Amino acid sequence: MNMKKWLLMAALALVTAVLVACGGGDDANTKEDDANQDDANGEKTEETAELEGSVVIDGSGTVYPLMARLAEEYMTNEQEGVSVEVSRAGTSAGFKKFLTENGTDFNDASRQMKEEEQKEADDLGIDVKELKVALDGLTFVVSKENDWATEMTPEQVIQIFKGDVKKWSELNPEWPDEDIQPMGPNENHGTYEFFYESILDKTDLADHVNLQQEYSTLVKLVSEDKNGIAFFGFGYYVNNKDELQAVSIDFGEGAVEPSLETIAEDGEYADFTRPVFTYLNVDHAKEKPQVANFAIYAMNHVNDFAGETGFAPIPEEEAAENVKFLEQLK
Repeated sequence: MNMKKWLLMAALALVTAVLVACGGGDDANTKEDDANQDDANGEKTEETAELEGSVVIDGSGTVYPLMARLAEEYMTNEQEGVSVEVSRAGTSAGFKKFLTENGTDFNDASRQMKEEEQKEADDLGIDVKELKVALDGLTFVVSKENDWATEMTPEQVIQIFKGDVKKWSELNPEWPDEDIQPMGPNENHGTYEFFYESILDKTDLADHVNLQQEYSTLVKLVSEDKNGIAFFGFGYYVNNKDELQAVSIDFGEGAVEPSLETIAEDGEYADFTRPVFTYLNVDHAKEKPQVANFAIYAMNHVNDFAGETGFAPIPEEEAAENVKFLEQLK
C-alpha cells in the first residue's frame, strides 16, 4: 500500500471515531433531556410514581361528603390505580372498625377521640394521628311550612330536646299550640355526642326524640312535618335547602344564621361551631405508600373542597403543619 492511500484511510478512521464519540454523547444528552422533559410535562417520577392498592375510610356521616369528594378527586386526578373506599357508619361505630387488628386506615370523626378510645389504641399498639380537616356548624332545621320557629335561643333549643317543653306555645304563646316533633342522629354519630356533651351538658335527650342512623332519613322526616325540628351538620342543610330552612340562633346579640361566614371557632356562630377530624393509623401509612400519599393529598387539598361540601376551612398553617408531619412517614 502506498503512503498516500494509507494516510487517507487513517484520516477516515479518525473521523469515524470522532463521529461515534460525538454521537454517543448526543444520545446520552438526548436521554437526559427527554427525562427532564418528562418531568416538565408532569410524567410520573420517583416522587409521583403510580401507586396501587386500597385506602379504607369509615366513620362520621357528617365528614363523609368532604372525604368522599377528596377521594373522588384523588382517584381521578392523582392515582388512578388506588381505590379509596369511604363509608359512613358514624364516628363511634367507625372507631370500633378502626381500633382493631387490620382495621380501617382512617376514621372520620365529628368529635375528638375519647380517652377510652385512645387507651384502646395504646393497648393494641396502634399509633394514631389526629388530623383536623374542617369546621362545622351544628345546625337546627325545620320544615319550609314552619313560619314561626325561624329564630330561637340556645336555651329554647335545649328545652325542646331535654323534653322540658312539648308544645310550640310553651316557648312562645304566639306560636301554635301543637306538639313539637324533635329529631336527630343516633348514638353512633359524633354529632349526637357533641350535642349531648357540649350543648346539653351531658343531660339525656328526652325519650320522645326521634333518633335516626341515616341523615337522609332525618331530612325526609323533618321536611314533611311542619312541627318537626332536627339537628345535624351544616352540610346536610346546605345540600337540602330546597326542602329545609335553618333556624337562626340568638346567642345574646341578635339572631345568627349558620353560614360559611359565621361558622368559626371565634366567629358569630362560635358556640355551635366544632372542628371535625379524620384519624390516621400511622403504622398503616408507613407500611402502605398509598395511605400516606392519600393523607398528604387530602391535607393539601382539604380547603379546596370544604366550602362546596358545607364546611368552613381550617387555617392554612394547620393544614401545612399536618402535611409536614405526614411527609416524614414516607
